[in-house]
Amino acid sequence: MSRYSRELSVLAVLAAMLLALGVWAPGFYRLQPLLSLATREAPVLVVACGMVLVVIARQIDISVGSQFSICSVAGGLLAAAGWPMVLVVPASVAIGAMLGMLNGALVAGLGLPSIVVTLAMLVTLRQGLNLFRQGEFVTLPDGVQWFGLSQSVGQALILAATGVLVIVLAAALRHVALGRQIYAVGSDAEASRLAGIRPRWVTFFAFAALGALTGLAAAMNVVQSPQVQPLSGNGMELKVIAAVVVGGVAISGGRGTLWGATAGLMVLACISPALVHLHIEAYWEKAIQGAVILLAAIAEGLRRRRSDA
Repeated sequence: MSRYSRELSVLAVLAAMLLALGVWAPGFYRLQPLLSLATREAPVLVVACGMVLVVIARQIDISVGSQFSICSVAGGLLAAAGWPMVLVVPASVAIGAMLGMLNGALVAGLGLPSIVVTLAMLVTLRQGLNLFRQGEFVTLPDGVQWFGLSQSVGQALILAATGVLVIVLAAALRHVALGRQIYAVGSDAEASRLAGIRPRWVTFFAFAALGALTGLAAAMNVVQSPQVQPLSGNGMELKVIAAVVVGGVAISGGRGTLWGATAGLMVLACISPALVHLHIEAYWEKAIQGAVILLAAIAEGLRRRRSDA
């Protein structure tokens, strides 16, 4: 039970939030707004799944917001050019994977600090996209939104795909050799190397997987609106990292689960609608997210001090 104490505590916080909303903001529980909220947050959860891999491997990627924007615009342009969604989705995944591999090559191949590499990528990709699009939206043709299906069917498809992805990745992390190697590298890279694991390749894979999942999330984002915003990923890195850290994934690497990150995102996702229902200014959302990250980091630091004592 203690192994999952952090995840259980996040679930307890989530349950308390939902109970409080039921008492003070019962309008939160209307079906359609909840379904729309879940669908809107599904791409964020997909990116968070990839971020879990990177953080467990004792790295960080703060460029995911810019990657998400680029993959969204690229997917929108391909769809506008007449590509069917059955090709747009893998193309977006491939573009994201290439961006992730670039980060992985710089971090794992050259040994550069991931925080520096991905900060530079965040700014470079965002400014490059700004220069390329000049803020212009990508207008999608008919038949792209919700994969050409009804909104309810499209939402169900996105939510089902996200659920299957989380289950498969969670099982792979626990039972597949590469998943266990990610934990080993995050716990002690040198010890894992002596055990026959190649830490650089594992780190490279984690970044590539995050990029591919970011591309998939971007494709999910494209079909939810008749237009694609060039800055659709701005701020996503904060929410994704917050969800991962709040969900109990150790910043120092080697510990964490996808289920914890999912619960962490659910907590964060409730903040914005809760502020609306409680008639609190929306700009508090980012401040609360930042405070949540800080509190989670403090909790992780205290846990490490207790374990080292």
